[in-house]
Parts: sequence; structure tokens; C-alpha cells
Amino acid sequence: MNLATDFSRRFTLDKLDIRGQVIRLSSAWQSLMLGRDYPPNVTAHLGEMACVAVVIGAGLKHKGRATLQIQGGAFAKLAVIDCTNDLGIRGMASFEPQDHPVSFADWVGGGRVALTVSQFDSGQMYQSIVPVSGLTVAECFEHYFDQSEQLPTHLWIAATAKGAGALLLQKLPKADEKDADGWARVEQLAASVTADELTNLDAETLLTRLFHEEDIRLYEPKGVFCDCKRDEEKVRNMLRSLGREELEATLKQLGEIIVKDDMCNEEYRFDPAAVDALFLS
Repeated sequence: MNLATDFSRRFTLDKLDIRGQVIRLSSAWQSLMLGRDYPPNVTAHLGEMACVAVVIGAGLKHKGRATLQIQGGAFAKLAVIDCTNDLGIRGMASFEPQDHPVSFADWVGGGRVALTVSQFDSGQMYQSIVPVSGLTVAECFEHYFDQSEQLPTHLWIAATAKGAGALLLQKLPKADEKDADGWARVEQLAASVTADELTNLDAETLLTRLFHEEDIRLYEPKGVFCDCKRDEEKVRNMLRSLGREELEATLKQLGEIIVKDDMCNEEYRFDPAAVDALFLS
């Protein structure tokens, strides 16, 4: 975890009653994408979703996980990004080949975007559907946050294979009382942000460039990390639960057992000797 390159940082513009968040993913995102050969626009869509997942994960009040999932889209057969309350991210995408890059809305086309929040301690799960109400990830989730949090929201996101970043702004209830033109002014300033700035600048430099005439209160960063590691024992336990008879039937048919963890892009192989070893007392 590197707080300089992979972080979520909240901030407020106190005199304007506006709050926000800066997300930047670098080494964590590169680790998540390692070994995946996704087209550039699929990488961009997934990276932008990862930024949104971090925004939501950073706001979880209990130990848990926020999961964004696209299923049944025109091109996105299945895409999943999740983020824990301590900002560990994972993700994957399964998609139809594309002759040319398509927008996020076209990629999802006809599919469903779901947000699920699960609590680790209680086991409770809450799911909501995110309407595909714009061409981009940012537009879709601006509308979602507008409705779910009842706060005007603007979101700027950028992502490549090397990194991803986001800037979130929300107008709090007393903003117009403090400065009737403040929200419009800040929106206009933020709209000048570039993809390069979102994916490369630290939060302090980014916010100072955008809002140098405003009083910025910047809170401590929370580090983001790739929540993926090989877990041989977990896979062994899963295979044991299937029983020796079923495993031997698979071995007879295929010669080996292959377990693929798509979320973490890990593969586990078991030959007959390895299967025998599972059941040694």
C-alpha cells in the first residue's frame, strides 16, 4: 500500500459548504490488471468503476464490501469490481469482442448495473439497481448519488492500464446560504480537470490547482490496495468439500482439475497425486 499513489482523500470547501473526495489508483490498479489482456476501453470502464467502488467503500460505516456488477450487457457479459471498507479492491470483466471502442452505456447495453453492500459481521446484504442514465460511468453514478444521497453530485473519472483517478463533488444543504454562486463556480473550475491530472497528481496539488482561491480542508488519506493473493488452502478445502468421488470422476475425464479465480486472475491445478494428497489424514 502506497499512500502517495493509491489513496482516497476526503476534503471540504468549508466556506462554501461543499464536500468532495479524490481517488487515485496506481500500483493497486496495475496489480489488479496484471496478466489481463483487456482492450483499452474495457480497461477504462473497469478502472472507472473501481474508482466509484472506492468512493462507496470509503463511506461504509461497518466492516463490509461494496460490489458493482454488470450482467447481461450487449458487450459486458459480466463485469465485477468490489471494494472493502478498508479499501481493498478486486475485479474482472468477461466481454464480447468489439470491432471498435464503445461507450459505457453501449457496453452495458440492455444489461443491469447492480450495487450490493454486504456487512461481514451480520451477513446482511443490501442491493440497489443503478440506472444507466448517461454515456459514461461518471454520468451514471452522478445520477445515482443524486438520488440515493439527495445531494447534487458531480463526478469526474479517468482510467488507463497504468492508473485511474476520480474527483467527486457534493453540494451540502447550506451551500446556497453561504454563497449563492459557490456551487456553480466550483463546478466550472472542476470541469477543467484533465485525465492526466486525475491519474497522476496527488490530492493537494490537484485541489490547489482547481480551487486555489477557496479554503480547502484536506483530510488524512486512506490507502487503497489490491486485495488479491493466492490462497491454496481455501481451494483445497473447497475441493475436499466436493468429495473424492466427484474429483476422481473429473480426473478421469480431464486428467487434471483446474480451478480458476477470475476475480484475482489466479489458476490452481491439481493432478492425481495432488488430489490424493487432499485426502491423506
